[in-house]
Amino acid sequence: MFGKLINKHKIYWARKEFIKSAILGFLLFTASMLITYAAGNFAIKKASNGVTDIILDNIPVINLSPIFIWGAVLLFALIITVLLWEPYYIPFTLESLALFYLTRSALMTLTHIGPYYESAALPPTWILNWTLDGGLFFSGHTGMPFLMALVFWKYPKIRWTFIAFSILFGASVLFSHIHYSIDVVAAFFITYSIYALAKKIFPKSYELTL
Repeated sequence: MFGKLINKHKIYWARKEFIKSAILGFLLFTASMLITYAAGNFAIKKASNGVTDIILDNIPVINLSPIFIWGAVLLFALIITVLLWEPYYIPFTLESLALFYLTRSALMTLTHIGPYYESAALPPTWILNWTLDGGLFFSGHTGMPFLMALVFWKYPKIRWTFIAFSILFGASVLFSHIHYSIDVVAAFFITYSIYALAKKIFPKSYELTL
């Protein structure tokens, strides 16, 4: 089994175009994460007062931070595992994630609504700083696993695992009152648009996944 996996990697990493696409994806992804960090800090500094929300106004605050904090770590571990098993997805996955975070960074800087007035107390850990960037719109916890479900759509077990992550994260940030309901609902629509756009911008990388 591992012999076949190693041979699979050898085949793809021997191709110059694949290497170029993978490097481009890695550089774009790294840049997008740095930009997201800066955008999150900007959104925090410019944040106004919070607003009412028809869903948050009617559900109690339940601290589900372990789910969306440690769940995010588990999610990234799962993505890495899948990419190691299916290396031809590496370029398009990295490029799609880069486009996802760049889009989210742009949207975070447009509107500066403050957090909901009542939310769960979160533990001050480095993992929290890594998983929550300070931006509200749109929910990265909801959108990112949904994007991965779209990328790996032809594999039903992987697809539904990522969709389950997306729904679980969306529910957990709502019950913890970390995100507004519009942040979670809009994440699905915006993420699908990002995926469709990624296919157009990175056609060669997308073709590898077909």
